[in-house]
Amino acid sequence: MSEMKKPINWLILLLLVVGTVLVVRHDGKGGTGTWHTNQGYIFGTVYKVTYQYKDDIQMLIETRMHEVDNSLSPFNERSVITRINTGENMETDSLFRTVWRKAAEVYRLTNGAFDITCAPLVNAWGFGFRQSEFPTPHIIDSLLAFVGMDKVRMEGTRIVKDDPRTLLDCSAIAKGFGSDCVAALFESLGIRNYMVEIGGEVVVRGVNPKGNHWRIGINRPTDDSLSLSNELDTILSLTDCGLATSGNYRNFYIREGRRYAHTVDPRLGYPVQHAVLSATVIAPTCMEADALATSFMVIGSDSARTIVDARRDLRAYLILSADSAGYTTLRLGRWEE
Repeated sequence: MSEMKKPINWLILLLLVVGTVLVVRHDGKGGTGTWHTNQGYIFGTVYKVTYQYKDDIQMLIETRMHEVDNSLSPFNERSVITRINTGENMETDSLFRTVWRKAAEVYRLTNGAFDITCAPLVNAWGFGFRQSEFPTPHIIDSLLAFVGMDKVRMEGTRIVKDDPRTLLDCSAIAKGFGSDCVAALFESLGIRNYMVEIGGEVVVRGVNPKGNHWRIGINRPTDDSLSLSNELDTILSLTDCGLATSGNYRNFYIREGRRYAHTVDPRLGYPVQHAVLSATVIAPTCMEADALATSFMVIGSDSARTIVDARRDLRAYLILSADSAGYTTLRLGRWEE
């Protein structure tokens, strides 16, 4: 279970040099002012935000994102999560505690399929923030002894571990939370029309510059470890929600003829091997969508259906492998046609 940094390619470089887009209009949907588009690099990936406001506030946006990075990034040597992982007994901040509570909730909901203590397993398989040799079954069994959110707890504002070897990794929820934090900044400023996207994790509200719902594309699951292909499977028309996608078709490697994808089942210790190639979740917050998208990659389509059917505010778009080397799609939840 992990959502790691994606390779930088020419598309990302192109995004980074695109200037700010300005369109002045009144959209009739409660928003006035100038449309701005800001882009840059954060959390090891690209971000893009489009919003309607009187000022360009890219500096405020990046300040908010760096606050999240300073709390939750395992690649940041001074972040809260890194200092906890290195054994420092320190108070967590409010950002960390918000993500911890949601992670614990999804851990319980998915019977452990979503687990932010899976870092040792993800690292062992070569997808984490620490590299290691290819794991043997003995190594996996030894790591499972200190993996599990039932082996770590929040006491007051501090994390307490049953085993000091337990490591935390919020990569599968932090980008979604970061998008929510930028959205919260917009809300505090009275911005009502916007899209926030960090590494594919999206929050949308109101309308786009054309006065319509936001159109979010879902990539086809083609083997694309360099992230060069952007062929779309479908385009969703959305507003007032968070969206996140997790997939195994880009972050993988092949060893001795066998394919190993980056989604690791924290309960078993091994990369998942089933029909779900991509899981897109639409939820009230991007943080929850992010965590559930990763969870659905672990638990499969039947269990995902059970979770979605129990909630009126969840939807999912799954892409499944088919016997003929193709794929099929499955929509879960209540979709307006």
